[in-house]
Amino acid sequence: MKTASLKEIKTELNRVHPARLLELCIQMAKYKKENKELLTYLLFDSYDEKSYIDEVKSQMEMHFKEISKSNSYVAKKSIRKILGMVNKQIKYSGSKQTEVELLIHFCKNLRKSGFTLPMNSALGNIYRRQIQKINKSLATLHEDLQFDYSEELRLL
Repeated sequence: MKTASLKEIKTELNRVHPARLLELCIQMAKYKKENKELLTYLLFDSYDEKSYIDEVKSQMEMHFKEISKSNSYVAKKSIRKILGMVNKQIKYSGSKQTEVELLIHFCKNLRKSGFTLPMNSALGNIYRRQIQKINKSLATLHEDLQFDYSEELRLL
């Protein structure tokens, strides 16, 4: 089966009756958890990006508190899992400002977690990659926002 292009899908969705469109959305949400999470963001959270960011930050902090510091392997896996969750939330938003804010918060929490980043190469590499992603996204923002976030980034 050949997958239709985005243009073809958009054209076909314009032809579909609204009731059928609702059925298709429900069916798609049932199919995969990620689709349901994206629809949840689009329907409930996209109108208030600030509260969405605050919610993701609080989830992130809760997960960082649950990290076991006794086993470094488990800690690295937990941090990667947190980063995966954050990246998924960033993907749902699609906003560079949200990306910068959440990644800065991730890096702050990673620094506060108590792990010695220079001594732990895997965590140090994760940290450096996130700083690079922040710098890349920061370049696309408005100058005022760039200044504000670059100050926070400098503190990291």
